[in-house]
Amino acid sequence: MKNSDYKVKADAKYLAKEILLRLKLMFPGHEGVMPLHSPVFHERSEELVIDCIRSTFVSSAGSCVTLFEEEVAKACDTEFCVSTVSGTAALQLAMRVSGVEPGHESLMPSLTFVATPNAASYLGAIPHFVDVDPQTLAMDPEVLRQHLMRCSTYRNGKLFNKKTNRQISSILAVHVFGHPADMRGLRAIADEFELRLIEDAAGALGTELEGRRVGSFGDLGVLSFNGNKLITTGGGGAIVTNSHDLADTARHLSTTAKKSHRWSFVHDQIGYNFRMPSLNAALGLSQIENLGDLLTAKRRIATHYHEYFKNFDEGSVLEQPKNSNSNYWLNNIVLDHSQGNICEKTIQELNYMGINARPIWTPMHYLEIYRNCPRTSLPITESIANKIISLPSSPYLSEYF
Repeated sequence: MKNSDYKVKADAKYLAKEILLRLKLMFPGHEGVMPLHSPVFHERSEELVIDCIRSTFVSSAGSCVTLFEEEVAKACDTEFCVSTVSGTAALQLAMRVSGVEPGHESLMPSLTFVATPNAASYLGAIPHFVDVDPQTLAMDPEVLRQHLMRCSTYRNGKLFNKKTNRQISSILAVHVFGHPADMRGLRAIADEFELRLIEDAAGALGTELEGRRVGSFGDLGVLSFNGNKLITTGGGGAIVTNSHDLADTARHLSTTAKKSHRWSFVHDQIGYNFRMPSLNAALGLSQIENLGDLLTAKRRIATHYHEYFKNFDEGSVLEQPKNSNSNYWLNNIVLDHSQGNICEKTIQELNYMGINARPIWTPMHYLEIYRNCPRTSLPITESIANKIISLPSSPYLSEYF
């Protein structure tokens, strides 16, 4: 083993011990493994799920899905909500109803979960990666605008990539770790270049920017209700929008494009079997009833992270952007340096210690499946990806202080 390898390993152990010490001070009395993000269930969860089972309407029929959609729309400051079987399905559906077609390019960050580019790929579209802002970790509007000024041109009123000769039809903004992207900047660019704007708010339910909930800035917003999100339906997602037409189209396509009739089976397009089952929606109803308390708990935990890591010499806690009120889905340490693989080794040491830490996602352009996609230069993405450690952020942790 090289001397540099010994040093990285020693530094990683030191960092892990420093982080563990602060976590023990933050959450006194916590015993056992500390998960990254666990859901919170209560008696109401059991009550609503059992009621749904007894009703026998456990699939997409019944009242639970409609009621859940109404509550999600309210939580996002939007008029409409269409629930789906997963956040990935919601992304794919949102892109389709936005007019993304085979051969189109969709602008998105490389610093995202793989579901984001996968949704484009399912439609035969091509991800086009854009660098991020180091403060928000979301797509940088200025980088995006300068890139479009250089690389794009209009043909018959449509925006095309001059190099690939493919149409660019959408911007997919990702709110990372629950912190909002610069939606004012991205909205302006979408309007300037006449592109659809979709918000990937998978982990950002309840986050506010300039007094508005995320999901309401774009033409459509997308949520995830996976087991590790702020509220969960076990598995599931949703599209939110203020457009009646987009909501109707999404709902129609999500139910196999079946025309409404009491018994006949007439399908006017190739649709999807993407509707959320009522059983999942019942669990979601019990969760969203408690959204305010969950947001309060998450923000209290974030306050403690900032307090206990304010003198952490090796890095700092990722802050929410100005004029925002983040849901702090995950709390993160941003290391000052990324020499060697110290971030990965520190995460490894923390997991050995029973702390379920994790890194940020591998940048998409590093993956073999997306390495040949068009992109801007990505210096911030490539730098920051090796510096981030996500730490335990479960709502129940607020009970320890």
